[in-house]
Amino acid sequence: MCSLPYRLARKTVASAVFGLVLIAVSAPASAQKTVDEILSAIVRVQTEINPSGRTASVLGTERDGHGVVIDSSGLVLTIGYLILESQKVTVTGSNGATYPARFVAYDSETGFGLIRTQTPLKAKPMRLGDSSRLNEGTGVIVAGFGGRGNTIRATVVARREFAGYWEYLLPEAIFTQPAFRVFGGAALIDLEGRLVGIGSLVVGDAKQGSGVNPGNMFVPIDALKPILGSMIASGRSDAPPRPWLGIYSEELRQRVFVTRLAADGPGADSGVEIGDIIVAVGGKPVSGINDFYRKLWALGAPGIDVPLSVLRLGGKLETLTLRSRDRYSWYRYGTGN
Repeated sequence: MCSLPYRLARKTVASAVFGLVLIAVSAPASAQKTVDEILSAIVRVQTEINPSGRTASVLGTERDGHGVVIDSSGLVLTIGYLILESQKVTVTGSNGATYPARFVAYDSETGFGLIRTQTPLKAKPMRLGDSSRLNEGTGVIVAGFGGRGNTIRATVVARREFAGYWEYLLPEAIFTQPAFRVFGGAALIDLEGRLVGIGSLVVGDAKQGSGVNPGNMFVPIDALKPILGSMIASGRSDAPPRPWLGIYSEELRQRVFVTRLAADGPGADSGVEIGDIIVAVGGKPVSGINDFYRKLWALGAPGIDVPLSVLRLGGKLETLTLRSRDRYSWYRYGTGN
């Protein structure tokens, strides 16, 4: 995850917006109106974070990105790390007006976040599309706040599982090229003008097997549909919480290396060290980060003891017992949450 100061992407692809109207309309005047109407649902999201928040040292206390209006009451969908532990949220609409907003929900499994403006925005909500229809080679539009000048035409270059170092595993992630630099909360739009993904990351291997290949990773909108109601109702999805260890890791040749530990997290409290190689969880050998997460989560609910076998820098093999936690209980929420 990362946080970047807000700025409009300067590399504009002028033809990008025309893909939005290939199916929707035929008359040129209507086409222009339709494009502007679709893009008006994209807003700027600025947050001030609780200075003592767990994510403040990594993601900063001021975060800036995009969001998409998805209903008429002012509900805005964004990427969760922009709003997590927020104490103040401000939304800027396409007309330049600013709106105070409040935190509604965060889902750690998908990464989605929801906020709601205190008064409805003057924008038509963007329709939700079908992200399952996005295959390799599909043309899409990537758009951030700022209208046509912050919009590019892109191509889906991969659909695959994505494992994040922060104990995150996303099935069927969407990878696109070229890279869109101001990616946090950006809208992925199909050629019918429907929202099919929310921007999460810029990655160096969007298309695997061809060296350095920068692009973006989007969270598919289909992952939102089954959890949207529970997120609005309770602030999180109703999926059973997973055991969390607070271990940040990287994979090299299917080996899982500990690179950082969450302060006061189960890993740090149980003696896990930076540089350890995780070789087994619950007595079962680990082959890569994806396998590590699946075997960890299969052990049970948060609070379960997790036997973790690690290979130390000196070559010593040790098994530690970690008392897992619910990730949500570790955050220090701000007044905006």
